[in-house]
Amino acid sequence: MIELRFDADVRAPAEQVFDLITDFGGQDRWLAKSSSFRGTTLLSSGPVGLGTRYRESDSFGVRNGTVTEFERPATVTFHQPMTIRPHAGTIDVTVRYTLTPAAGSTHVTRVVTLGIPWSLKLAQPFLIGAFRKESRRVMLALEAHADLAGPRRLSPARHHRDVRFPPARSPGRT
Repeated sequence: MIELRFDADVRAPAEQVFDLITDFGGQDRWLAKSSSFRGTTLLSSGPVGLGTRYRESDSFGVRNGTVTEFERPATVTFHQPMTIRPHAGTIDVTVRYTLTPAAGSTHVTRVVTLGIPWSLKLAQPFLIGAFRKESRRVMLALEAHADLAGPRRLSPARHHRDVRFPPARSPGRT
C-alpha cells in the first residue's frame, strides 16, 4: 500500500470544514472540476453519512465510493475503488480526512492510501503523481474557500509527505 499525506491549517471552525468536505451536492462551490475530478453523483438518498454511496468518474476510470467513517466534525473516510479504463485493473483508494481544532483554525490532514494492482505497476509512478497532484489541488481549494482570511499558498515541503516513497538521497551522501 502507498500512503500520501497532506496537511493544511485552515482558519475556519472544524464543523465548517467538515461540512464542506462532506457536502457532495455543494462541491462545485469550492472545488473546480479537473481532469481527475468531474463531480460526485450521490447513489444513496438522504444526507451524507456513514454508508452513503456515491460515484465519481474521470478520463482514467470510475470510482464507486462509500463513506466508511463519519464522525462530525473530526473524521471522515471514503473508500472508493477506482476501476481503470479500459478494464486495466482496479486501484483500491481510501481517502481519510482528520480535522483537529486549534485556536482560531482547524488542522486538516488528508491521507490517501493506494493499493495498485500488478497489472498497473508499470504505470505506478504516473498514478501516484496524479493522485498527489489532485490531493494538493483539493487541499488548496479547501483552504482557499474555508479560510476566513482568504487564499494562501501551501508550502509543498511542509504540507505533503509520501510515507512509502521518502525523498531520494543525493549520490555520495549517507
